[in-house]
Amino acid sequence: MRTTPKTMSLAVLFTVLLVAHSTGTAPQTADLKPEIFRFDPFTWPSEIPQDCPFERSGTFHAVRFLGVKSGFRYGDTWYPSWAENGILYSPWTDGKTKRLDGYTDWSQSWVDPVHITTGQGVIIGDDPLDLVAYSIGLDKSSPAAPYAGRYPCGSLVHDGVWYYGTYCLGPGDNVHYGKTRLNWPWIGPFVGFRYSTDYGHTWTPPPHTPSESLFGETGMWGYPVKIGAPHFVDFGKNMEHSPDGKAYLVAHGADLETTTKNWRMWNNSWITGDQIYLLRVTPGIKTINDPSAYEFYGGRDKGGKPVWTGDFEKIRPLLEWDNAMGCVTVTYNPVLKKYLMCVTDGGNTVSRMDTYLLEADRLDGDWKIITYMKEFGTQAYFVNIPSKFIGDDGVTMWLLYSGNFSLDQNEKPHPVNPPGGHYGMTFQKIKLLRN
Repeated sequence: MRTTPKTMSLAVLFTVLLVAHSTGTAPQTADLKPEIFRFDPFTWPSEIPQDCPFERSGTFHAVRFLGVKSGFRYGDTWYPSWAENGILYSPWTDGKTKRLDGYTDWSQSWVDPVHITTGQGVIIGDDPLDLVAYSIGLDKSSPAAPYAGRYPCGSLVHDGVWYYGTYCLGPGDNVHYGKTRLNWPWIGPFVGFRYSTDYGHTWTPPPHTPSESLFGETGMWGYPVKIGAPHFVDFGKNMEHSPDGKAYLVAHGADLETTTKNWRMWNNSWITGDQIYLLRVTPGIKTINDPSAYEFYGGRDKGGKPVWTGDFEKIRPLLEWDNAMGCVTVTYNPVLKKYLMCVTDGGNTVSRMDTYLLEADRLDGDWKIITYMKEFGTQAYFVNIPSKFIGDDGVTMWLLYSGNFSLDQNEKPHPVNPPGGHYGMTFQKIKLLRN
């Protein structure tokens, strides 16, 4: 973990952070406040592809952007978890994020294994227009050869324990497709979870390594993974809306059948895939890194009821759409009593990206598409809906995403749509439009 500069002792910094966490407040430093941008509201046209396998929602048909954006020009990969103390805790990486003591943490999760780090951050406030967000440190975890990067994914704070998952990229150095060598965008294994019992100030590393990952997947030699970058379903404050006390995770992936049948260049990357998988575990320090504690969605029986299995080999996709799926997050909306799923199809991983929203009454139920937002961002990724920022009406909420990390090959720079989006932490206020 990165050491604290001498201008503020470690003890003093921890005291400041702990006071902020216990009171739900933080120093109102101007440069820790969000960047606000306003624009004319508009409804994003839904352009659902003809080969979409999902029925249309009978409740909603579009997303309206309400003309206000908030956020911070920090690093990316923000997946906040709403803790029992009312504060949001999130991973972040690949960029700079300011700290309370006036210094800046710099994280880079790829290229040089010696300096690879992932960050942990805090978001305080009840309104995205009036937040304080800052870094509370870095963790150094090498991906280890042949992997070239290690990135954050599933993050959960439950009963005072923060579980922080990471996955690897880059096992493609030994894989060739024609004359093209596959390199770092190809997704590797989900390693496992480190955990913290003091809200991210100190950490216990996972017992697993990239070569001995939690679920035994590798991504080597062109084999796709199923649980590469899982994300916890957002059940609200301290998982209060979990149907059974279990933590559920969703992950995008692929299998050999779809990989060999309808294969695109980055069929199974950090942002692309063919399938969505579902798994669950009772969260705890003893269970979170124990593969035998997990159950996996295994399809449906002859009567149409969902099957859960402890055998990873029997896992089946929850959803499938060849060459059109990717990074996935799910949030439970207690007002609507529905689950909302955000999926991003990252195309070739460095150009324009499409995002679509689905809804269902059950996690393992029949998912229906609300809207398909072509070229959202214009390059938005890691899209999620923090449950803390769902309005009392259930249809007003905030989308959180990162965007535009690379230049389009045909247009430089990327056009930004919706307005105000940027790399880092972007919040857009939206409303689901009813049929």
